[in-house]
Amino acid sequence: MKELLRSTDPTIMAFASALLEGEDIDCFQMDVNMSILEGGIGIFPRRLMVHEDDHEQAVRVMRDNEIPLGK
Repeated sequence: MKELLRSTDPTIMAFASALLEGEDIDCFQMDVNMSILEGGIGIFPRRLMVHEDDHEQAVRVMRDNEIPLGK
């Protein structure tokens, strides 16, 4: 698995996940429990992971939809 996106905004994470699923790219959100434990004040970002083989295509999907990757 390779990190695609890191964000404290759950709406961006949900949108990015939906876009990837629409392109048949499997993804997994990490650090969700830690983000919930901190009380939703946005200190701990969630990470969106994809398989290494799908990473380039996933990056294109994010850029085409103007989702900043921070890289």
